[in-house]
Formats: sequence, C-alpha cells, structure tokens
Amino acid sequence: MAAALEHGLAALEWSEERTPEMPPVLLTQARLAAHAGVSLDTVLRRYFAGYTLLGDFVIQEAERTGLMRGAQLQRLLRSQAALFDQVVAAVSEEYSRAKLRAPQSPEQRKGERVERLLAGQLLDAADLGYDLTGHHLGVVARGPGANQVLRHLAEALDRRLLLVSRGKESVWAWLGGRRPFDAAGDLIPEVESESGISVALGEPGEGLAGWRLSHRQARAAMVVALRRADSVVRYADVALLSSVFTDELLRASLHQLYLEPLSHERDGGKVARDTLRAYFAAGGNISSAAAALAVKRHTVTSRLRGVEVQMGRSLDECAIELDMALQLSELEEAHLSRRDLAVAY
Repeated sequence: MAAALEHGLAALEWSEERTPEMPPVLLTQARLAAHAGVSLDTVLRRYFAGYTLLGDFVIQEAERTGLMRGAQLQRLLRSQAALFDQVVAAVSEEYSRAKLRAPQSPEQRKGERVERLLAGQLLDAADLGYDLTGHHLGVVARGPGANQVLRHLAEALDRRLLLVSRGKESVWAWLGGRRPFDAAGDLIPEVESESGISVALGEPGEGLAGWRLSHRQARAAMVVALRRADSVVRYADVALLSSVFTDELLRASLHQLYLEPLSHERDGGKVARDTLRAYFAAGGNISSAAAALAVKRHTVTSRLRGVEVQMGRSLDECAIELDMALQLSELEEAHLSRRDLAVAY
C-alpha cells in the first residue's frame, strides 16, 4: 500500500506525457497473493482504497491552498485515474500469470475438477474414482475430524466415497453406488453418535444431475446445521427454512410482520412465542400444546387470541409465515448461545 501511494504521489510531479515506473513490489505482492490463495478481488479492493484516499487528499489540498481549480484539477484527477487503470491492469496480469504457474497438489486438482463439474462443465471424471452415473447422496460436513467421520460413514453403508476438502475443517462429500438409497433420513443415526461436527445431508439423486442437486441441497441445509445443536440436518426437513434464511428481505420482513407486534407485551413476547411454538409443534392441537406447556387448555386459547389481536389477523391466515418467523428467531438465538459458549471456553 505504501509503495502504491508513493507511486501515485510521484505521478503528481510528472508531466502527463510521462509516468513513473511501476514499483516492482506491487507485482511481487500480486504473485504472493496468488500463491497464498488470496482472491484477485481482495487484492484490487486494497488498491481501490488507496486510490480513493489519494484522490480525497488531492481534492482537499487543492481546496485548502487554492493552487488548482476547475479544469486544472480535472486534468490532474483524470491523470490519476489513468495511472490507477495502469496499476490495476499490471497487477491483474501478474496475478493471472502467477495463478497459472502455481503448482497444484492432487487434492487441489481434484477440487477444481469437482467445482467445474458442479458448474455444469462436461469433463471426463474417470480420474475421480467415483461413478457419476449411479445413485448419490451429497453431504457437507464441518468440524474437527469431519473427513474421518465421512469415511467411517461410507464404510458402514458400503458406499463409494468422493471427498473434497474445502478448508481446514470443511468437507464436501458424496456417497454413491449402483443401488438406490432408501432415504437420506436413514443415515442420521449413523452420524448422530459423532460429536463436534455439523453435517448436512442432501436428498438422494441419480446420475450427474442428481449428483449436482444433492450437493446443492446439502449446502443449503448446512446454513441451518451450523445454527442448531443437532449434529446432522436433512435438507427435506429444513428446505423452506434454509431458503428463507438466505433471503435477507424475507427474513427481515417476517420478523417485522410477525414477531415485532408480540414484543410489545410486558415480557417482550416470550410467553406468546413459547405458546405459539408449542402450538405449531403439536400440529395446531390446543390440548397437546397445553399439556406440553403444563397449563390449562383455555389458557392456551386465550394466549392465541391475544396473539391474533396483536397481529390484527387470524392464525389460520398466517400460520406458515408465523411458524417460519419463530423458527428463524430460534435459530438466531441458538447461534448466539453457541457462539457465547465458545467464547467463554
């Protein structure tokens, strides 16, 4: 950054026909970033920050001193913009060259091929050692020892395993074979005995299209798995929840429409939320909800009527939306609790 700013300052003293030579350290930094796996976007953002800082400085000094106004200042800023374009082009080119020259491990090459297949490219996948024409179950796992857990799972189920590491503790995997899966839920007991990892299961699929879809489902389910105390989550159980969670507008709107009205109660809406959760968990059966809450039936009925008054609509009209808002809130609360516990220990 210092070299880039010095380069920009030096250019202020040169004529428009000449520009200072590109500092070698900028090109060296581009190569180091490529080898370290830092994205080009991140590298260029740093230069943009420096360019913005220098531009603000030039304008402030011009205004303070009165030495440069109007057309003169515009010419100087255009010159700086042209210089910035040169830096971006040189750094991007050097980064790309370094990326092409960077040696790849077998695991990195496998990960790249898997990503290209997921992106829809038609490649020869024979070197993956995994049959893409059979039946598949996509799995995403995160946590210490996730690789080993998935290997044990594949052995226990007598399935072929395609496994790709995505960082120190994150893994993409597929369990495959010629015979169909009965159901993804049948795998949950095999994983629940393991602690310390989060596992998300897609739904069984067939062929290349099913291989891709099952993986996308597992990745979507991982959003929920990371925020739950459960060690494993199946996509079919959280499909709607995971989709809503990643939609920022919908998530904020559900909170505003269905939870904020309840917060005006003296207890901040805790009793109302607990009652609603018990009601939805009981499938809308008031007697079962009352038993779960250890209160009388008419107490639950009274609380639910109070909720309808607060929201200005009946539960029948918004049961799905309200249940979803409560589940999202519960996920956020659980995530904050787990994060606080991790900090405490």
